Amino acid sequence: MRTPVSILVILITVFTAVPRVHAQGSHAATQSAIDSALEQHVSGAAADRADVLRVLENPAVKETAARAGIDLRQAASAVATIDSQQLGALAAQARQAEQALAGGQSKITISTTVIIIGLLVLILLIVALD
Repeated sequence: MRTPVSILVILITVFTAVPRVHAQGSHAATQSAIDSALEQHVSGAAADRADVLRVLENPAVKETAARAGIDLRQAASAVATIDSQQLGALAAQARQAEQALAGGQSKITISTTVIIIGLLVLILLIVALD
């Protein structure tokens, strides 16, 4: 009676240990894959920051910010400190504003002005809350 119980305990131990040992090697990412993903994330964030800063440099945006009493230097410096999720949302708004201002449009529609002011206020709120 003692031998079958010992064999059963050994078999259970082996069967529970083998999947764990096998799982350790099969799910690991290579260093090059990790480096590539990190580089992609950093370059995406840099492109988003550049898009937001480019819109902040637009003369129409500067004029709108001056009328609203918003300091663009503070907004531009805040772009460097926000996290990637907030930066992605700001960059999407900045691209939308940039498309509305593209082509040398001399007349800004109300929706573009609202986008610009919303973008600036959002940047300032993010800085104030952090």
